[in-house]
Amino acid sequence: MRNMPIVELIRLEEAPLGSFGVLRMNKEVVCVTLEPPDKLNAQDVSSIPAQQYLCARVDSPRFGNTFQVQDVPGRTRVLFHSGNTVEDTRGCVLLGTSYGMLGQERGVLGSRNAFNLFMENLSGVDGFHLTILERY
Repeated sequence: MRNMPIVELIRLEEAPLGSFGVLRMNKEVVCVTLEPPDKLNAQDVSSIPAQQYLCARVDSPRFGNTFQVQDVPGRTRVLFHSGNTVEDTRGCVLLGTSYGMLGQERGVLGSRNAFNLFMENLSGVDGFHLTILERY
C-alpha cells in the first residue's frame, strides 16, 4: 500500500461558464480541472466549497472506478470523472490535459487521458486528502 498522496485542486479562474483550475499531486501539476461556477454549493450545479476533504475510492455505476469527495456539505456523489464541458460536470470535477474550445463552449480537452493518468497515479491508493484552494 502506497502512502497517501498530497492532492490539491487550485482554482485559477472563476467564470460564468465554469471554475477552471489545476490538479497537483505531491506538488506536481498532473492535469487541468473544470467544475461548474460557484452557485452557493447547490447540488449538481455548483463548484465544491474551497476547503479540505477526504476522498475515497468508489465504484460508480456511471463512471466506474473513481474517487468521491466525501462530506461536501449538503451534497452527495461528488466525483472525479472525465467530460469536456460544464454540462458534463453535474457538480463534479472534470479532468483534462488542456483547456480549449468545443464548438462555442470552453472546456477541457483530453479528458479520458487525464482521468486515466489520475487513476494510474492513485493505483493502490484507497483514499487521499484533497485541499481546494482559490487563487483568482
